[in-house]
Amino acid sequence: MRKGSPVNELAAFVAIAERRSFAKAAAQLGVATSTLSHGIRNLEERLGVRLLNRTTRSVAPTEAGERLLAQLRPALRNLDDAVRSIEAFRDRPAGKLRLTVPPPAASMIVAPILARFLSAHPAIALEVSVDGTLRDVVADRFDAGIRMGQLVERDMIAVRLGGPVRLAVVASPDYVARHGRPQRPEDLKTHNCIRMRLPSGGLLPWRFARKGRPFEISPEGTLVVNDRELELRGALDGIGIAHLPGERVAAACAEGRLVPLLEGWLPQMPGFYLYYPSRRQMPGPLRAFIDFATAELGAGAPTRRQRHPTKH
Repeated sequence: MRKGSPVNELAAFVAIAERRSFAKAAAQLGVATSTLSHGIRNLEERLGVRLLNRTTRSVAPTEAGERLLAQLRPALRNLDDAVRSIEAFRDRPAGKLRLTVPPPAASMIVAPILARFLSAHPAIALEVSVDGTLRDVVADRFDAGIRMGQLVERDMIAVRLGGPVRLAVVASPDYVARHGRPQRPEDLKTHNCIRMRLPSGGLLPWRFARKGRPFEISPEGTLVVNDRELELRGALDGIGIAHLPGERVAAACAEGRLVPLLEGWLPQMPGFYLYYPSRRQMPGPLRAFIDFATAELGAGAPTRRQRHPTKH
């Protein structure tokens, strides 16, 4: 951030006001906290009004600050779009690309193509934020995100990446030898099931289908985790039965380290979509990533979502 620049001071104010923190804004902008503090003081003196109320514990916009923030957000976004639109005309896309993805998409979608994408586009600086929460790509200034299809927000442009995701219910051979195989989802009531805790605090239901009609159950067990790798480890070690994306357990099942269960009861999920807000000009790095990912993974044409995300 160049000292004394009104535009940069306004951008710094937006970053601080949105994150309610000088430290977080400084980390995002790559500057010292003292530089931000000095810039905000200069801006407030120049405008003759206090924009932020700040204590040792919190930062919040004043009424004047909230009004300025509402005006600056679209203005700065338009400036950002104007600069990024130039990248689309370069022979080689260049610049930053920020993606937010949940852990399953990180391992199943991004990781397999990561090295090849960066090798094909050495001028792109890619930042991938792996987060199980449903991040707001606009408010958090990501270029795009990846989610399961039913979780993509209305009015986003969505591009399908890969095919449907089939779920799997698995246990170790040792667990099956000791406790037997469930024949129906209802039989899971008598088994030890490894549950996944969602970022919202709830437990992820187990999804099944009977004659094409989906339904959910909530089995019980002695282990609750919020990490898929730990869930998989628990199943491999014979702790209990796990409910995971099929691709995550395919190798272990093929090697005989896990036993697939209830195969006739498992539905296909819509699969992953890359989504982004509608913009007049798509950033060059994002266009390059979409083209590369769809070529590698297969996809449908971009569509505008018409429904709200599923709530858990």
